[in-house]
Amino acid sequence: MALLVHLKTIRDLRGKGDRIAKVTFRGLSLYTHVLENCEDEARFDETFRWPIASRVDENEMLEVQVFNYSKVFTNRVIGTFKMVLQKVAEEGQLEVTDTLIDDNNTAIRASVTIYIKYTTMDGTVGVWSDGEFLDIPGDPEGTFQFETDSLLSGHSQGSGVSQGRSIHGIPTFRKAGKGVFSAMKLGKTKSSKDDHKKDEPAILDMEDLNRKAMRLGGVGGLDPDCISLASVTAVTTNVSNKRSKPDIKMEPSSGRPVDYQISITVVEARQLVGLNMDPVVCVEIGDDKKYTSMKESTNCPYYNEYFVFDFHVPPDVMFDKILKLSVIHSKNLLRSGTLVGTFKLDVGTVYSQPEHQFYHKWATLSDPDDITAGCKGYIKCDIAVVGKGDNIKTPHKANETDEDDIEGNLLLPEGVPLERQWARFYVKIYRAEGLPKMNTSIMANVKKAFIGENRDLVDPYVQVLFAGQRGKTSVQKSSYEPIWNEQVVFTEMFPPLCKRMKVQIRDSDKVNDVAIGTHFIDLRKIANDGDKGFLPTMGPAWVNMYGSTRQYTLMDEHQDLNEGLGEGVSFRARLLISVAVEILDTTSTEIVSSTEVQVEPVSNISESVTGKIEEFFLFGSFLEATMIDRKIGDKPISFEVTIGNYGNQIDGVSKPSAAKKKKKEGGGGGESDEEESELIQQNSSEDEADDDGDLVSVSSSPPMKPVITDRNYFHLPYFEKKPCIYIKSWWQDQRRRLYNSNIMDKIADKLEEGLNDVQEIIKTETAYPERRLRGVLEELSTGCNRFVTLANKDQNQAGRTKLDKERLKSCMREMESMGQQAKLIRSQVKRNTVRDKLKMVQNFLHRLRFLADEPQHSIPDVFVWMMSSNKRIAYARIPSKDILYSIVDEETGRDCGKVKAVFLRLPGKKGFGPAGWTVQAKMEMYLWLGLNKQRKDFLSGLPNGFEENKAPRTGSCLQSLPPISLVYNMKQVFQLRAHMYQARSLFAADSSGLSDPFARVFFSTHSQVTEVLSETLCPTWDQLLVFDDVELFGEASELRDDPPIIVVEVYDQDTVGKAEFIGRTFAKPITKMCDEHYGPPRFPPQLEYYQIYRGNSTAGDLLAAFELLQIPYDHEEIRRALIAVHDFAVPQIKIGQGGRAELPAINGPTDSDRGPILPVPMGIRPVLSRYRIEVLFWGLRDLKRVNLAQVDRPRVDIECAGRGVQSALIVNFKKNPNFSTLVKWFEVDLPENELLHPPLNIRVVDCRAFGRYTLVGSHAVTSLRRFIYSPPDKTQNNWASAGDVIVNMDANPSVRKMDTVVKLDASSDAVIKVDVNEEEKEEKKKKKKKKKGEVEEDDETDERMLDWWSKYFASIETLMEILRAQEAALAEAEEREEQEIAAEGADIKPDDLPVKGSKGKEKSRDKSRNKDKKKSHHAGEGTEKRPSKPKVNELLVYNKELEAEYDNFEDWLHTFNLYRGKAGDDDEAALDDDRIVGRFKGSMCMYKLPLTEEITREAGFDPNMGMFQSIPHNDPINVLVRVFVVRATDLHPADVNGKADPYVIIKLGKSELKDKENYISKQLNPVFGKAFDMEATFPMESMLTVSVYDWDLVGTDDLIGETKIDLENRYYSKHRATCGIANNYSVHGYNMWRDPMKPSQILAKLCKEGKLDGPHYGPGGRVKVANRIFMGATEIEDETGLKKQTDEHLALTVLKHWEEIPRVGCKLIPEHVETRPLFHPEKPGIEQGRIEMWVDMFPMDMPAPGPAIDISPRKPKNFELRVIIWNTDDVVLEDDAFMTGEKMSDIYVKGWLKGQQEDKQDTDVHYHSLTGEGNFNWRFVFPFDYLMAEEKIVISKKESMFSWDETEYKIPARLTLQVWDADHFSADDFLGAIELDLNRFPRGAKTAKQCSIGMVQNEAELPCISIFKQKRVKGWWPFVARDENDEMELTGKVEAELHLMSAEEAEKSPVGLGRNEPDPLEKPNRPNTSLSWLLSPMHVVCILAWRQYKLHCVLLLGAVLGLLFLGLLFFSMPSALSNKIFNIAG
Repeated sequence: MALLVHLKTIRDLRGKGDRIAKVTFRGLSLYTHVLENCEDEARFDETFRWPIASRVDENEMLEVQVFNYSKVFTNRVIGTFKMVLQKVAEEGQLEVTDTLIDDNNTAIRASVTIYIKYTTMDGTVGVWSDGEFLDIPGDPEGTFQFETDSLLSGHSQGSGVSQGRSIHGIPTFRKAGKGVFSAMKLGKTKSSKDDHKKDEPAILDMEDLNRKAMRLGGVGGLDPDCISLASVTAVTTNVSNKRSKPDIKMEPSSGRPVDYQISITVVEARQLVGLNMDPVVCVEIGDDKKYTSMKESTNCPYYNEYFVFDFHVPPDVMFDKILKLSVIHSKNLLRSGTLVGTFKLDVGTVYSQPEHQFYHKWATLSDPDDITAGCKGYIKCDIAVVGKGDNIKTPHKANETDEDDIEGNLLLPEGVPLERQWARFYVKIYRAEGLPKMNTSIMANVKKAFIGENRDLVDPYVQVLFAGQRGKTSVQKSSYEPIWNEQVVFTEMFPPLCKRMKVQIRDSDKVNDVAIGTHFIDLRKIANDGDKGFLPTMGPAWVNMYGSTRQYTLMDEHQDLNEGLGEGVSFRARLLISVAVEILDTTSTEIVSSTEVQVEPVSNISESVTGKIEEFFLFGSFLEATMIDRKIGDKPISFEVTIGNYGNQIDGVSKPSAAKKKKKEGGGGGESDEEESELIQQNSSEDEADDDGDLVSVSSSPPMKPVITDRNYFHLPYFEKKPCIYIKSWWQDQRRRLYNSNIMDKIADKLEEGLNDVQEIIKTETAYPERRLRGVLEELSTGCNRFVTLANKDQNQAGRTKLDKERLKSCMREMESMGQQAKLIRSQVKRNTVRDKLKMVQNFLHRLRFLADEPQHSIPDVFVWMMSSNKRIAYARIPSKDILYSIVDEETGRDCGKVKAVFLRLPGKKGFGPAGWTVQAKMEMYLWLGLNKQRKDFLSGLPNGFEENKAPRTGSCLQSLPPISLVYNMKQVFQLRAHMYQARSLFAADSSGLSDPFARVFFSTHSQVTEVLSETLCPTWDQLLVFDDVELFGEASELRDDPPIIVVEVYDQDTVGKAEFIGRTFAKPITKMCDEHYGPPRFPPQLEYYQIYRGNSTAGDLLAAFELLQIPYDHEEIRRALIAVHDFAVPQIKIGQGGRAELPAINGPTDSDRGPILPVPMGIRPVLSRYRIEVLFWGLRDLKRVNLAQVDRPRVDIECAGRGVQSALIVNFKKNPNFSTLVKWFEVDLPENELLHPPLNIRVVDCRAFGRYTLVGSHAVTSLRRFIYSPPDKTQNNWASAGDVIVNMDANPSVRKMDTVVKLDASSDAVIKVDVNEEEKEEKKKKKKKKKGEVEEDDETDERMLDWWSKYFASIETLMEILRAQEAALAEAEEREEQEIAAEGADIKPDDLPVKGSKGKEKSRDKSRNKDKKKSHHAGEGTEKRPSKPKVNELLVYNKELEAEYDNFEDWLHTFNLYRGKAGDDDEAALDDDRIVGRFKGSMCMYKLPLTEEITREAGFDPNMGMFQSIPHNDPINVLVRVFVVRATDLHPADVNGKADPYVIIKLGKSELKDKENYISKQLNPVFGKAFDMEATFPMESMLTVSVYDWDLVGTDDLIGETKIDLENRYYSKHRATCGIANNYSVHGYNMWRDPMKPSQILAKLCKEGKLDGPHYGPGGRVKVANRIFMGATEIEDETGLKKQTDEHLALTVLKHWEEIPRVGCKLIPEHVETRPLFHPEKPGIEQGRIEMWVDMFPMDMPAPGPAIDISPRKPKNFELRVIIWNTDDVVLEDDAFMTGEKMSDIYVKGWLKGQQEDKQDTDVHYHSLTGEGNFNWRFVFPFDYLMAEEKIVISKKESMFSWDETEYKIPARLTLQVWDADHFSADDFLGAIELDLNRFPRGAKTAKQCSIGMVQNEAELPCISIFKQKRVKGWWPFVARDENDEMELTGKVEAELHLMSAEEAEKSPVGLGRNEPDPLEKPNRPNTSLSWLLSPMHVVCILAWRQYKLHCVLLLGAVLGLLFLGLLFFSMPSALSNKIFNIAG
């Protein structure tokens, strides 16, 4: 669709002059050419065409404006014509002649004739409509033209008509959101006369603006929140973000190796498939393997083994490493064992988890050789990945409850389904192009050296790595355009836990294969796991590979780049691939069950699949090349630009002639993809095909000799002649991908800019951050909606892959939902929720950036190389999408057609470290990339005023040739003023730990320096640098909105040699054009902080302001120039004196001392006030030697803003390092604005003999903010002395609770996070106290049984509960928020919403709810009491250092580290520890003068102490230090066997306590349970070091890790860290009061020190302190059980709530255990384990404390478990009878306790059981040691025969019983087993019939018993085993009796094993069949026969008797007959 407007003529004009017309439609203005010397008629005859994406609405307007054109002054409007396009929309075409109207809306004589046509053509691109998109300034869209012309137009072709742009350099003011825009110009609704009011300032001041914007809210439909502060308010607050702070980090961060530590704990395995296994777990990361020990005869082994892997590799390499857990059955020295199953994931998946860890999760094992087999078992493990500086919060290690819910705790990231399926990943490799044409292998180089043969081609093949597997294609010999057509097939679980697939083209070689290029496919980007998501899919698409330069030297120094490490510096090749995934149905029979990688051939794909080949045109112009590093030398320098291989001078491809086109594809050259020439002829647009068919590309600028700028840098003297390059290239047209990315990137850029604004506003505490955030969200939702309308085009373009379609759908869905959420959040932004919402919006930013990253490449990136004497020196890589052109503004790349500063840097590893910090060159470049047929616009963004200089060539049609250089005849002249005020926190560049800094400012080709200030890290230069006559080329408007970058480099001046680089920052000046007024709100500019970078690390801040002032022209000069123009001469305008005079005067204070140095002028330098700074000098600590001499007489000098004070001299540092005079002060003038306060410098000097001074070390306090004194607010309720406040402790806690909640809400937003923690603990404690008075519960633990460990474990349980409650509460809150957002989107109430989230999430959530019984979502609810929990007094277990909880105990005494020596150049400042040479202890207090008198009038005010009243004296003091070390966890292994033998060393001053003889063998989680007493004298000995060492039999012991504690700060802290305050006061028992001072004494002391009234103890259990009344118990029980009256409980209640006391209150430290990380000096920043401990301190001048409490580890208790196996039943029959083939079994039962497999016991054999019944009456006896608290069995045994000593293991108490079938000649057959957890197992069934497999399968639901409580239990339990299908089946039943006895009881009533004495069991009554064959074989046969053939036997017997009868009958018949006969006869 398109709208065409043909502007014919304008008649009846008055007068004579130059005319120009502007036609506007949908906000896009097009200009006619200028008609010179027209009289009454102007015949324009020009046609304008707008391609449009949506139909023309009948209400849309077309506007034509006619101007009198002036070269110098503003164009004056003659008249305007507007028409509604209703008729056009209906009829399609229209011709109109109508009159124009003037500014006052009255018709004038002039009339216009236009012809309008509305066609629906195939133009499928739309256009931004200007008003639709809200703009943040600094962005190029949404410009609004002020019709003010400038002198920039000349008679050059550069000022020819360009579509959609103001041609005559009309300055455009950015539109800053509709609100501001309306306020500035009162909207487009008015007529255009507003545009010409010169007197109206462009930007109004803040209040006025807000008022107007409010008023206009109705018009614009927006509230004032949309106002973009960056342009408007920022000019008052100076929060301009992008314009003033371009953030360019020079050094590449990727590719640099970093330290990583991966720690893995293999806890146990369950449900392993297989019979009677001996499993070992193998942990494999990359090539490193470690094994656990072997566990015998078990399917659920318990290991609890800890492994640590250390790596020093780049992050990308680390995160791609595969972590593999495998279970191997019966591995030993001789055999490798059989693999049971494996589990794989990549390290990146672990690192991306919260806290970088999986904790106590179950990994599912699967068999890689048989994917149909299903789950092979589970391994429970912890995996954590720690980088430098990460600290991992591990949940507490003690008494972990066994997580039996495997399904709910699978080791899977959030959102991955629990049931993962097998899938095939098909990676199809079709072909590659553009490979380097010469062989890079070693052999080829040798051949070249000997034979001189170097055109040796590569032998490429493709290697794909995925999930630890590797697949290779075949090798294509000698080909740089190889065709493979093969697919590599991986079989892996889906979704895979490996994020990236690595595709690498390699060159096959006999010696070693070399990588040519590498590409990573991120599976997250080519798939979507949502409900409407899609499986990973990609292509067929080309992927571009980048790597080292295409220079062929013997050894490639940048080979790493080809391996994918670091940023590629040159194009290497491109590869056509596709990826597809197919989920497998593992039940089908024909499936291949192995996961081996397969390589198969695939059919070829047609050329057109990847898109239609188009001709692209790249144009670039070098406007400036400055800051060229002088190390390069002064040889001529040229620049080369390449895109793909086009433009590459070595083996690039060009397209010189049509003949070459006709060649076959193989010959054309790397990238061309050339088909037949006809195709290309068709592709080029008709009108240009002939003109530039044989256009030769120009890819490099002509060499030019550099000119010196200053001592570090050159520049190239381009002056007015700017070289250009242009390259034609042919690529598949996949611009749509890049366009969509560009739209999202632009939305993201605006969002980021807005968020930076908001953060800056919050940081500088200026007004209304919530307004700005609302504006940002408004813009975001508009942008998202705009994306949806724009992206939904080009649906049927050729080459669209499945991924393109699916990505588009998912992006549109995401953007739509993001737009809706943004709207919703916008409505929720309030003053107090800004920070929360800001975090949510930052998530939007991450999502946008993720979506914008297009996984399928199209056009390769553009490289700019600086060449000197044919060497490649430095490069810049510019993504092609950033410079891609589109007719639609939003789709255009951010730098397309714009002048951009490009910094060149060194390639590869050369760019690391100091070499990478220096700028190699700074270019001002203009780049444009687009289709050749859109080429006419390529010059449109260049600054005006140039003439094109074309290459001389024969032939016609010079018009279409691009220029090879541009000549600028007209320039604008500016003056730059750099107001360099000060810098702070600079990098220490000298060995003294200081620097001698000066700053060098670069702008264009000019550079100036400030003065050098010696020996400071915080220089205040206060200097104005003026750059005169700076010539800039560009449109006035562009220079105003986007001026060139200023580079400021800070150096350290050295007396000898070159100045050393400290850091660099970038800034953009605020520009004033000559027609603007120099005044508020933009001028004078405000000082602003700029971050100084040194590589990627920060090196300080610069406080400065920059303004760029246009120098007006002298009128006389202009007159002469105009005459020259009329004479057709080229005007050269010089600046006259008149012009300079019009600049604002530089009115600084004239400082005669400083000579020619100009100070920063008055309006810009900060306003000063008089402050007094009081300094508390306490002491110096740990001063190191200076120049090998000890520091003996140190002094501290404090300096701030040129004023300062010196401390008293410490006479003898060794004897007493504290100062004698504590407080001194000085007065100084400081800025009113706190953010501009200069740093305060602390220096320590050593006063040596003969008046010499040596600097020891220094420290700069960058922010004085925390030391500003604020007088107490008397209005607050805690000062109200009118009435007493009752603090109700117990009676009704909810009142106080709600109170707290309100208080929390008002002050902080972290109600759930921290405060629940404290509150809940309080609540628990209160409940416990309340319970004391109640009737004792039955199961109350006996007091005498309890010890310190009972307290410890109870506390840990509480800690875990609280953490779980917090998690549940947080999850619930998040869920609620998600629901609200979703509900708002769908317009339903949040309450009706189903719970959203994945199954796993729901499960875990439900679990945590059941577990916690919905524990306290709110501090107000309190916790529910667990009914069976005994009442044990608790302490507080901190899972961090105490310092972290209490702000380093710097409540009044601060510690300042003193530094000396040059700072390290590591990325992080972690190495600064080496530079610390001591510590200064003291404090500061600053306040404005004069001070109010009431403070000084207070009672007891000591004027000598100033603000530091009531601080203790600093005389030396003797202290008893008692260190309790409880245990250590997760220690770093120190021995080869992966274990350590740890012991503790305590150092304090010179004394050291070693506990070497009590080392704990082979343990990484040792329990020390030790108390150490030491005496110390503060201040000399105040640093306590607790180290854990590894004991070694031979050699020195190794340090594992250490932690340091400053005891002095703790001792003097108001938090009272000397001895923790217990929860309850007891005079005896395990909870006995430890402190020598009782609570009442402590309270009295605190009241006295704080000058408080009290404590007053009253009747009824009340105590009053100040105006607070507390209540509590008043009785105490002594050891005899007698009750006494006491005030101690009351006093303790006050101490526990001391923070509620007005004025002096603060939280007192409770009885606690702190967890401190251990560090090793050689591995800074990486934890080596943690230690749990606490420290008590008691002054020696007080009563001595009692003996230390006993925390020695609990000794395990000895038990004996007696198991009687009575009978078995229904045991499966395994054997066949020898003669009869009948089924039977020879049954026996085995039993053992887990971990004691070597002590396993067997019953005798019940032979020939035919029914599965067995009778045994057999007794097993298992003695074991057991820890009740931890519920673990303790086993001590030697690991091997070579072990020096025994190792202690803790294992869960589990009894294993197995039933076996005995065989005489082969191994016995395993039939079934049952494992009973002795703490929790199902009660046995009463009879064999009631016993079923359900007792094992549904164990969790059945009532369970503990043998430790029951003592004796008898019943039937099932035996189970797994069948072939991996299903559980019942294989028998056992009747057993379990009897547990303590060792003492067992001794009293001993029993024998089996059926032996004492207490023998009777023999079982076994049937005779159980006798042996040998004794009576016939007997056995008879019995067997009778049993089997009972019926047959009876019938047989009957038959035999019958036959016998008949036989006898026949036998006796004759004689009987004869008898009869003869008798009768006789």
